[in-house]
Amino acid sequence: MSPSTRSEAQQRVDDIHAFRVELARLEGEGVLQLESAQRQALTRHHDSVLDDFAVRFDIDRDTQARQLSLGMRVASFLGALALAASVFFLFYQFWGFFTETAQVVTLIGASLASLGLTAWIQGRDASGYFTKLAAMVAFACFVLNLYMLGQIFNVTPSDTVLLPWATFAFLLAYRYDLRLLLAAGICCVIAWVSARVGAFGGVYWLSAGEWPEHYFPVGALLLAVPMLISHRRFAGFEAIYRVFGLLCLLVPMLILGHWGRGSHLDIDPWLIEGGYQVAGFVVSALAIWTGARRSWNDMVNTGIVFFVLLLYTKFFDWWWAIMPKWLFFLVLALSAILVLVVLRRLRGRGVPA
Repeated sequence: MSPSTRSEAQQRVDDIHAFRVELARLEGEGVLQLESAQRQALTRHHDSVLDDFAVRFDIDRDTQARQLSLGMRVASFLGALALAASVFFLFYQFWGFFTETAQVVTLIGASLASLGLTAWIQGRDASGYFTKLAAMVAFACFVLNLYMLGQIFNVTPSDTVLLPWATFAFLLAYRYDLRLLLAAGICCVIAWVSARVGAFGGVYWLSAGEWPEHYFPVGALLLAVPMLISHRRFAGFEAIYRVFGLLCLLVPMLILGHWGRGSHLDIDPWLIEGGYQVAGFVVSALAIWTGARRSWNDMVNTGIVFFVLLLYTKFFDWWWAIMPKWLFFLVLALSAILVLVVLRRLRGRGVPA
């Protein structure tokens, strides 16, 4: 089947290069020898595929092109942030010179113009780098639009503004396959859900972030999204949902494991801290196990990072004050070696999906 996305085309290109390397190795070992006509037909076919993908998807045809693409992605990311910030500060610098009507027209016009520019560039930019720049500007204009309109008409600040921001970010992310804007939309959803959970408990929405437990519901929601909705056409989207979901679970557990007074539970803070420390170890271990079974490297890596953080913080609580410093760091080194041994055994077993 012909690929429909750039990531699928790039995977096919990588498979072709891997096939050529292995074929050359097999021929050098005398295991397989293709006839001259077969080799030429195979080479022509692969070259034709590579040429077609280069035109349609702007793929990386070799290692050098892949290295350059990495630099282009970094430049695109930094350029998108800088351009969005430039638009933001440009509005602020000249805002006082506009009448109220001109301000409203400018805000709406900037949002529509930047969205139209994104659509126009996307049809002419197979690589997606310039589309990312335009989409970030469109999102920045939309955020600025709602924020400034609220100031113009003296609207009381509310967490509900996070919903249209998130919706617009998701629309741009799924329409133009942009992971950066997906992350922006997820951050808006995290902020809104935590604020709503806090408001249900009688906490002012701007103070909701002071209670780490408010992030647990949105963490569970984000982990469920890739299980309920297929993202086969969007490379990396499922990983972003899983990582943010785990962060919304594990970061609050890490905090509450050392700050029991930040919990809504009306019990001894010492019990709260101990309970969340155990919960953090259990959740991070489950993340490692689940990620290994399903070949989700993002979940495995996130689980390992937090398991090690939780382990090292416990070591610090137990032994930093009573151990000689050389012995303390020796224990840390030995624990790291133990983690490596366990992970190596897990990898060697080849946990089935």
